[in-house]
Amino acid sequence: MTSSPGGAGASAQPPFRAALALRQDVGSALVLGSWAASIALAPNLTVKLMLAGAAALMAVAVWTFEAPGRWLGCFFATALLLPPLPLSLGDSGPHPCLLFAGLGLLAGLASLSRWRIPATGLNASLAVLWSVLLASVAAAALYSGPSIALASLARVGLLAIPIYAFFFTAYGPAKHSAPFPAIHALYWVAVVSALFACIDFYYQFPAPAGYGPQFVWLDSGVYRRAQGFFYEASTLGNFCAFFLIFAAVCFTRPRAAIPVSRAGLAVGSPVLLAALVLSYSRASMLNVAVACAVLLWRYRRRIRPPKLAALAGVAMAGALLTWKIFPAFALAYWLRLSASAQYLFSATEGVLSGRLASWQTLVTWIGQHPWRALWGIGYKTLPYSDYLGTPLVADNMYLSLLVETGILGLAALLWLNITILRAGLKASREADAARSLCGAWMLCFWSGEIVQMLSGDLLTYWRVLPVYLFVLALAVRA
Repeated sequence: MTSSPGGAGASAQPPFRAALALRQDVGSALVLGSWAASIALAPNLTVKLMLAGAAALMAVAVWTFEAPGRWLGCFFATALLLPPLPLSLGDSGPHPCLLFAGLGLLAGLASLSRWRIPATGLNASLAVLWSVLLASVAAAALYSGPSIALASLARVGLLAIPIYAFFFTAYGPAKHSAPFPAIHALYWVAVVSALFACIDFYYQFPAPAGYGPQFVWLDSGVYRRAQGFFYEASTLGNFCAFFLIFAAVCFTRPRAAIPVSRAGLAVGSPVLLAALVLSYSRASMLNVAVACAVLLWRYRRRIRPPKLAALAGVAMAGALLTWKIFPAFALAYWLRLSASAQYLFSATEGVLSGRLASWQTLVTWIGQHPWRALWGIGYKTLPYSDYLGTPLVADNMYLSLLVETGILGLAALLWLNITILRAGLKASREADAARSLCGAWMLCFWSGEIVQMLSGDLLTYWRVLPVYLFVLALAVRA
């Protein structure tokens, strides 16, 4: 019987594939063997470590790239659990998580056919805000010079990471990933990060590479505020507030509709609250208060006295833990909160830690240069240039964007805030447990975030913003 061409090709195909696989295995063995030999023959320990580290990074990169969504998990773990590298670059040095951000970009480019981005108000607001900030780099070059413009461009690039994580999760290759396991893992990573911040504060370890010099003066000495693995204490406080609000939202839902058990929430929440207090951040505590008020109003018919008692018990456990760690500091923080409420109107400048003078300077400049304020002087140039006479930290997201990116930048931020609240409210009404949870979480947290933006430049928290927008993506994706 004469075999057909198709049959001959089919019978010859398996040996061809086997030969190809053999060649690949031999090639891989030769490469690995040569690399191992180069490490053994390296002249000193430094070169050996560099070669071994490169091999390890290559293996991690290959493992990460095999599944499109793995880079997100690696990015979150490194961003939240590792300090910056001790290198003189930028404010705090480069961070290892940027490696996984680069791998995520490659993963997205390799899976372009899987992207489906609809035209929605939220998507447009994110794109418009980032485009306005990018366009403002030209103003930074014009008014402050090329070096500051490059720094402005770098900060615009860092803000692109959380926006990319949002689109990748909501509409890209990770749009079908299971939400509850990811949230469960994120919660425990957050608890570990907060626990380290508490231990770091108690023992006052040497600060990691690059940190904001923020201290508290007590009778017993001068103490660096808790910052954990982050550049400064406010980022830690904001990050802890995010997961405290998650715990509060979970307590309003049935046990089967939450990704972390009630016992896990009861264990982790006091640690998060203690880290927030030790960060000495009043604005983050205000964030939590506003978010809880929104939560109570949104689910006023669902929250019963036993659930309120559970929330109060967790809060008391956190307060007790903070008191046990450092009673003098806990007392100082409580006095700071009460004094802020008592003297807000009679001693506003002191309560706002000098922010009022900075705001008055910016408002005066806007009044003297109204036309220049239309297009701004360049994103993130105020703290690093002398354009206004001296470097200035605005400590107000709205005012700084108005001066640095003009009316368009401020309008884009306000639009983004509105679309996030609308998306969170809509998702909170969904029947799907994961989307409803994430929607309520973002609705409550971003309500507090809008208030906290009055006292901080929250768009610069680029290591925690990807976590926030990741949860937002879980809420809005179909």
